Amino acid sequence: MTTALGKDLIGLEGLTRAQIELILDTAEPFKEVSERPIKKVPALRGKTIVNLFFEPSTRTRISFEFAEKRLSADTVNVASSGSSVSKGETLVDTARNLEAMRIDMVVIRHGSSGAAQFLGNRIRSNVVNAGDGQHEHPTQGLLDLLTLRDEFGKIEGLKVAICGDVLHSRVARSNLWGLRTMGAEVGICGPASLLPRGISELGVTMLPRIEDAIQWADALNILRLQLERMHAGFIPSLREYNRVFGVSTERLAQAPKPLRILHPGPMNRGVEIDSDVADGPHSVILPQVTNGVAVRMAVLYLLAGGSPEWATPGSDDR
Repeated sequence: MTTALGKDLIGLEGLTRAQIELILDTAEPFKEVSERPIKKVPALRGKTIVNLFFEPSTRTRISFEFAEKRLSADTVNVASSGSSVSKGETLVDTARNLEAMRIDMVVIRHGSSGAAQFLGNRIRSNVVNAGDGQHEHPTQGLLDLLTLRDEFGKIEGLKVAICGDVLHSRVARSNLWGLRTMGAEVGICGPASLLPRGISELGVTMLPRIEDAIQWADALNILRLQLERMHAGFIPSLREYNRVFGVSTERLAQAPKPLRILHPGPMNRGVEIDSDVADGPHSVILPQVTNGVAVRMAVLYLLAGGSPEWATPGSDDR
């Protein structure tokens, strides 16, 4: 099915401002569903969604499961270790066999960049990218945008610094495209060894030191060091990284204004972020998680052909 978002959600690159606003505005009333005693609406009753996760995940996988169940969809979870993929079956064959069982949508997380687009081009079902290699993680970018809008009342004109392991981060790429489309200024801060080649040409502000980012930004989005993707000496040591780029209370005290602190998780406490910052008054890390369910509900609902007007408080269909 092709909708206002298109057939699939592969990334934020290429989405219009109107499309992003549609998702964020649709997510707002879905927040209320999670506060109800019975956390369920019939919006996707009769739809079948397959969660096809080829990489380990806690937050993203569970968040999608909650979103699907709160929309009353039937869900099936498939991991590579427990599927025929471990016997050599290709991604396309797996998806086509699932589609032959008359599914409606696939949420895929894969270690290879482009896997979601590859799949979306080859099956009729809607495809949602839950993270592909070092390409994009669009629903994480959207929930970050929603959290910023909640905190500041706007996105346009904000200065948001993306700090840390930008090179290996699909979250950074979705944030960069989404923030710029919505009119925010984007800063990039991290060791030169962890920055993609040519990133300075993408209209971002380069911030060589974490102190520079703290002085410049309204919000810091702090990225995890993705040690599992590092096969060479990108940094001297974790202790050295924390000493030079770690976000601490002492460093935040030098900010000219209170900053909002975001982190996509999982966190390496004491490395890129200190515990007293992660748990402190400026942290919006837990609201990010809460917003993730609402954003994913909105994406699934809209891709299934749902009308934004239906997702308003007080609807008779609820």
